Amino acid sequence: MTLAAETASAASAALAPAPVPPLAGRVSAVGGSPVRDILAVTARPEVINFAGGLPAPELFDAEGIAAAYRDVLAEQPARALQYSTTEGEPALRAALAARNSARGLATDPDDLLVTTGSQQALSLLATALLEPGDTVLVENPCYLAALQAFGFAGARILPVPGDEDGMDPGALEELVVRERPKLLYTVPTFQNPTGRTLPAGRRAAIAGVAARRGLWIIEDDPYGELRFEGERVPWIASHETARDRTVLLGSFSKVMAPGLRIGWLRAPAGLRRACAVAKQAADLHTPGVNQLAAARYLADRDLDAHVARVARAYGERRDAMLAALPAALPEGSAWTRPEGGMFVWVRLPETYDTTALLPRVVREDVAYVPGAPFHAGEPDRSTLRLCFVTQTPQEIAEGLRRLARGLRAV
Repeated sequence: MTLAAETASAASAALAPAPVPPLAGRVSAVGGSPVRDILAVTARPEVINFAGGLPAPELFDAEGIAAAYRDVLAEQPARALQYSTTEGEPALRAALAARNSARGLATDPDDLLVTTGSQQALSLLATALLEPGDTVLVENPCYLAALQAFGFAGARILPVPGDEDGMDPGALEELVVRERPKLLYTVPTFQNPTGRTLPAGRRAAIAGVAARRGLWIIEDDPYGELRFEGERVPWIASHETARDRTVLLGSFSKVMAPGLRIGWLRAPAGLRRACAVAKQAADLHTPGVNQLAAARYLADRDLDAHVARVARAYGERRDAMLAALPAALPEGSAWTRPEGGMFVWVRLPETYDTTALLPRVVREDVAYVPGAPFHAGEPDRSTLRLCFVTQTPQEIAEGLRRLARGLRAV
């Protein structure tokens, strides 16, 4: 090689870009949502999809929501389209506070922080409360995206033992004493993924554990208004012993529309302020036009009447699923009977692995979510989650016939 060629080669090497630094370790450690992955694979219209936690779109009050947006944009366009406060639009916070107070939890508008969906509330709380290595206690099984949020914060996540009624307060207290956790996360009403509801006595006992042992409680309630039968159970946050340490999360995603991305958290003042600072770093504020439209909807429409109509339809769909499950599942299977919400939790005989079975079942144009990812501890691989609200009763019956074919083919 000539001197000129060597010089050109060295210059070219010097100009070659260096590799960029790697992604943060937490990204590979936590991973994506199995539910989102399944939805991407089963997006074909012919698939009857029991995998997603998707509200029925035909039951959205699209006309009422559209009217709320039209009125807001016609009457106060500058406010709707301008930057807003981090804490949330006063009109919306006042309406939310009134709804909480009417349900037995005295709430002032200043007790609330509006979030971009209740999922953001979880992320903000993880940022405000958790240092890497802190211990978080969760139900077993647990809402998947909560495991993601706490995992991204670097938390050590431990499941609390329970039974068919949910978390065992005695086991919770033993874990708190032994592991010194910072917080407990729970979805006590129509839990995701099991659909079960924690009884009133256990809620009071859990509030007592938090008071005696020094523990934050995050009480997530996205499904509580979707009750088909039975009596409403008061929030853990309504117990006097836990008022200064319980964060209550709410959302319009399941009762109005998920596309609004409106959630909220009710928290003690110091924690709420910390979450507001974290939100400023995340997105400054939840879109003002969405907040004002939601507030207008609450002022002009009867949300409770709309939710009652949705709950009646969902109750019929739950009944259709429960009626068809015995013929669809192998002998020895068991499942929950939720009084509301969106999900039925199924346990097949222990020889079944629902993760391994899923590709075979999808070939029948039906899908579910395997139960293993919902477990913070040792997974029960024979379990699966079925969402019963997205399809009509007729579609549910057909979907379970397809599921039966898929299971029999294994």
